[in-house]
Amino acid sequence: MDNLIENIEFSKVLNLKDLISYQRGQIIIKTIVQTAATNITIFALDKGEGMTTNVTSGHAIVQILDGTAEVMIGSDVFTIKEGETIVLPYDKPHGLEAIERFKMLLTVIKH
Repeated sequence: MDNLIENIEFSKVLNLKDLISYQRGQIIIKTIVQTAATNITIFALDKGEGMTTNVTSGHAIVQILDGTAEVMIGSDVFTIKEGETIVLPYDKPHGLEAIERFKMLLTVIKH
């Protein structure tokens, strides 16, 4: 069986926020798992950067690893900080913006 996990070391204790670096004015992306059913990705967003409102093909779990993000789900707005998690339903438009630079682990479970 091929490894489904990439860009991360096996059999080693890791701090996920150390696996990706901030870049001024950019969104940096590191894919960990990408299959037909699941995507797991680490993101680093500089202050003021964001991801436009969209609807995904599955529920998404956002775990903030560092910093603070503003997350929009439909007409609701949430401020999410390091150590906090929010679930984005697949059937509602959602987006996010970096209030301050932040890193997140995004897990999407597709339908």
